[in-house]
Amino acid sequence: MPQHNEKRTPAQVWHEMERGNERFVAGTPQHPRQDVERRTELAEFQAPHAALFGCSDSRLAAEIIFDKGLGDLFVVRNAGQVISDSVIGSLEYAVGVLKVPLILVLGHDECGAVRAAIDSRQPDATPLPPHIAGLVARILPAVDRCLLATGGTDVEALDAQDVGREHLRDTVGELLAASELISDAVAAGSLAVVGANYRLREGRAVPDVVVGQI
Repeated sequence: MPQHNEKRTPAQVWHEMERGNERFVAGTPQHPRQDVERRTELAEFQAPHAALFGCSDSRLAAEIIFDKGLGDLFVVRNAGQVISDSVIGSLEYAVGVLKVPLILVLGHDECGAVRAAIDSRQPDATPLPPHIAGLVARILPAVDRCLLATGGTDVEALDAQDVGREHLRDTVGELLAASELISDAVAAGSLAVVGANYRLREGRAVPDVVVGQI
């Protein structure tokens, strides 16, 4: 088993993530590194393979989707996977201190936060509670761009998956723009950032945007 000082390339880690997801999709997970020995081994250090920033949706259980075990993923989640100072700080810790070679930003279909953002653009929309409104506001640029592409007025005609994809791309772009540490690591070739959409029904994570070499 790889030790905590072994180096993996972004491409190696992404291919491991893909293989784990394929096992999950096929219904043949291995449930690796989930035993007592692994728990004991990790008591004094961690060396995750990758960082995953995803939506808090209960159906996006990161280690299950990618057939990973204890200590494999450094996971940051919030509703709608929206960028915040705490998210950036957590991911910078994963890159700068834990030396992960991959950040996976994971959105999904049927996202409640995306739906709330779309619905909030309805003329008769009920105001959202303040903290939810603040979160949803980060998704509104994606809503507005999709609205513009469809003529600018018909909110009901919007495809939530299109909005979700736009928001995913925004999230990756915001992360790189906000963090010099992360963008420098990508430029140096030691890190890649992958934005993927998770399909709830089939269980597959489909890459949409890639920054870096995988």
